Amino acid sequence: MSDTSDYVPPKVWTWNKASGGRFANINRPIAGPTHEKELPVGRHPLQLYSLATPNGVKVTVMLEELLALGHAGAEYDAWLIRIGEGDQFGSGFVAVNPNSKIPALMDRSGPNPVRVFESGAILVYLAEKFGAFLPTEGAARAECLSWLFWQMGSAPYLGGGFGHFYAYAPTKIEYAIDRFAMEAKRQLDVLDRRLAESEYLAGAEYTIADIAVWPWYGGLVKGWLYGAAEFLQVQDYKNVQRWADAIGARPAVRRGRMVNRVTGDPAEQLHERHDASDFETRTQDKLAAG
Repeated sequence: MSDTSDYVPPKVWTWNKASGGRFANINRPIAGPTHEKELPVGRHPLQLYSLATPNGVKVTVMLEELLALGHAGAEYDAWLIRIGEGDQFGSGFVAVNPNSKIPALMDRSGPNPVRVFESGAILVYLAEKFGAFLPTEGAARAECLSWLFWQMGSAPYLGGGFGHFYAYAPTKIEYAIDRFAMEAKRQLDVLDRRLAESEYLAGAEYTIADIAVWPWYGGLVKGWLYGAAEFLQVQDYKNVQRWADAIGARPAVRRGRMVNRVTGDPAEQLHERHDASDFETRTQDKLAAG
């Protein structure tokens, strides 16, 4: 890799797979499947194909919250997609999400299956399907959707920008880290100011806006993302900390964060979820003990 001080972009870019660093095996400049592989289908109407990244956690938290409210139709099978091994490029997954990113959802409850991809779209789809966590009144709905789309637009700066250059890039580039650290802190300040005046992002009620933002920015201030809590001085964002703790204490959130998780404490890893009892019987520590 060229030193950043002497690199001059060529007139025409060409793909150098060796320059991809940690993600060289899964990043490429074209779309479409790389291999034939059908997706499994379980017994529930909702079939989720995902991994417990922040974007994946949004959807499993939403589903667990819906079940906690008593929506039996929100029962789901969660299948593990190992993106580091290229599962997202299998033909079956690409048929559900042509963008080859997790999460992807198939709703088989009706006569014709419905595919939904992009985490924000999945949250809105489920909220409207079950009539929960998305206000119906005009101003409240607009506030909720505004914060939802704020997250969808902002998180690439946090993950693909700050997180990539701070934690994953093969070389440390001061300009890139400074540029995206500044933006990450600006975003945290946006949240902190909002949460100084409101219990939740859309107002007094917990909504899909909170469900979308929490795995990213809640995870950041709780020290779960990129090992960057001290670097970004996340303790300074008192209102975000308060909000993150309140959401993290919800039982459905704790369950949702476990689903499709393959790192960390084995007691908090449920690689696949096919029944509510799996949280008691099929976490990785229990499987290992059995």
